Amino acid sequence: MLLATDLDGTFLAGDPENRLKLYRLIVAHPEIDLVFVTGRGLEAVLPLLSDPTIPQPDYIICDVGCTVVHGASQQAIQPLQGEIDELWPGEQVVESALSSFEGLQRQEVPQERRVSYFCDNDLVSEDMLARVSALSCDVLFSAGKYLDILPRGVNKGRTLSRLVEHLGVDPESVLVAGDTLNDLSMYQHEFKGVCVGESEAGLLAATEHQARVLHAGASGCGGILEAFEHFGYLGHLGIEAEIPDYMNRGKSDLVIVYHRLPYEEVVENGELIRRRPKSPNGIIPTLLSFFSDGKAGSWVAWSVDDPDLGPFQTHTEVDTSRYEKLVAARVALSEEDVEIFYKRFSKEAFWPTLHTFWERATFRDDHWQVYLKVNRLFAERAAEEAAENAVVWIHDYNLWMVPAYLREMRPDLTIAFFHHTYFPSADVFNVLPWRREIIGSLLQCDHIGFHIPRQAENFVDVARGVTPLEVTHKMGCAPRFLTYGCAVGLDEMSTEITVNDRKIGLGAHPVGLDLNRVRTALSDQSVIAQMETLREEFKDVRLILSVERLDFTKGIIEKLQAYERILNEHPELKTKVTLMLICVPAAAGMTIYEELLSQIEQTVGRINGQFAQVGWTPVQFFFRALPFEELVAYYTIADVMWITPLRDGLNLVAKEYIATQGLTQGSGVLVLSEFAGAAAELRGAILANPHHPQDLADTCYYALAISRSEARNRLSEAFEVVCRYDIEYWGREFINEVERRRATKLNKILAIGHRAA
Repeated sequence: MLLATDLDGTFLAGDPENRLKLYRLIVAHPEIDLVFVTGRGLEAVLPLLSDPTIPQPDYIICDVGCTVVHGASQQAIQPLQGEIDELWPGEQVVESALSSFEGLQRQEVPQERRVSYFCDNDLVSEDMLARVSALSCDVLFSAGKYLDILPRGVNKGRTLSRLVEHLGVDPESVLVAGDTLNDLSMYQHEFKGVCVGESEAGLLAATEHQARVLHAGASGCGGILEAFEHFGYLGHLGIEAEIPDYMNRGKSDLVIVYHRLPYEEVVENGELIRRRPKSPNGIIPTLLSFFSDGKAGSWVAWSVDDPDLGPFQTHTEVDTSRYEKLVAARVALSEEDVEIFYKRFSKEAFWPTLHTFWERATFRDDHWQVYLKVNRLFAERAAEEAAENAVVWIHDYNLWMVPAYLREMRPDLTIAFFHHTYFPSADVFNVLPWRREIIGSLLQCDHIGFHIPRQAENFVDVARGVTPLEVTHKMGCAPRFLTYGCAVGLDEMSTEITVNDRKIGLGAHPVGLDLNRVRTALSDQSVIAQMETLREEFKDVRLILSVERLDFTKGIIEKLQAYERILNEHPELKTKVTLMLICVPAAAGMTIYEELLSQIEQTVGRINGQFAQVGWTPVQFFFRALPFEELVAYYTIADVMWITPLRDGLNLVAKEYIATQGLTQGSGVLVLSEFAGAAAELRGAILANPHHPQDLADTCYYALAISRSEARNRLSEAFEVVCRYDIEYWGREFINEVERRRATKLNKILAIGHRAA
């Protein structure tokens, strides 16, 4: 069958349950051709195409029949569009002909091949009709205020009829749906039709005696469902039998959706062994802490399905002694899925773009399909785990599309998302070929968290280019964040937007540090011993420390070139300062960084070859991951911590250094890129522009030269921030905001239920 439906008041209206039922029905039946027939211009239809909860149309007839395009590509359907174009005299010709009529107000809406005005009924005179007729155009006046000038003979019904003929569709299989007199022409071509509940009186009167038109009782989508039943579409079993039961509800009140399991999996002697992480990052223990009070929960993450290791276990225990009712719900992925989804596509398409290096990005549609498949698997697992009205907390860009699938499956859920990486401005993000789908998915969330206000505001700008939205709440960023003091500062941020009557919360929640982890390391005897050894080793040399992961976003080459500049401009520093560069390798199999590593090694070799003297090496380069405890030892003796990424979502290494120096009453100085998220939060750091070679060199030299008292004062400011806004604060602040949103939703549902009763 072919369903040709008006949008506003029809396909986009009705009881939410009926909307969901109809949308699922259409998605479950690809043999149903869906045609949007609307008075909107194509530009005003595009936001609907980015909403993952709305079925995608096969064809779009818009501008009251003047524009007809394919739903997927939005390209014109020929020869139909050409026929309409030949009839249209042009916008300027129409405006000129009607310019003498006072009281006409041009509608400020996107439109093509038509001119639309607001006007009162008494303005539609014989003189006006004559002038329009002289242009070979028609007048369509509706709802007592909308005046459309259209090419002669062109309207919704005529264009739909030509489309049906063009496609070779049997007219008996066509169902049209509308709710205003503007839709009347669709009912004048012998199609079956439905006027949905609450339709305009004029439309009901005009179709009252048409036997093939149903006047439905339910509004919007509910009326269309009535027509499906009335005309016997989809067989005698009825609609209920045709709608798939997507998911059974689970028992978890909180579901964490994360790309990593909360434990390590290793294969020993052909057997899969699970064990606690040797050196877990601070986020995982914090997320686990939400289940320490006995809350029923699930942790959704992927694991490789290896047939050699036996049947795949979907559910495993995490730690029953600590988290009695928490289970790990594993998503089975093949080695190839992991290779494409994580190691290649996420890192070769999304990672460079997010960090403003779009020229390095590679976009492949076949990889996007794998990404979609994996995200759907995550969503299905989360939907199966979540209890009624549960909270599902999704993490990072690897899982951008999970909210879209999850909202369709489980509209009852409160969906939260935290974006751990940088979120760029619209002119960068819009390079992504799938930006509409991604933003449409994220807009299904109830709360979205970013590290800093700038990233949240970037998201609003990107979303504004995809769909109409209203900023319904804003707040000042000071004193929590820097405003004008760094490149990523902002004075005011949006904290709530409204899209299609849905309110979405936005928050700036920079991830904090687990100070207890640093304290534990500092009390470790082996660390204390190593600190003594390092102090002796560097007693006559100032140590500049840099700890970065191997990645082009980290600005390692730029840092080395700046260090070379320092040695050239300040020869007195030779033999008195050393740069220790600890570069952590990328994940196994990440070959895209091999060229970068070669460049780093060549640059280190050149600097050492130029400046090295007996007993002094200007640059000490370590290409390996060091245990956290060993890093803490280096943090204690480093005079300057040099963290200068070209772009970074936050940077926890900077906080680790500040915490270590603060806990040991040190006087170390942090030189931090003003393009790292932490720059908007960490007062006291010396901020540097890593894109400016001279500034990069000058700020590092300044850090070496400042007095001990200034260094201590700067450290004190930064240490206060790190202590106050720790990892527990991050988790508590985020989940409290999500729970507030959840409570608001539930209260709204209860209020609607009471009114209905």
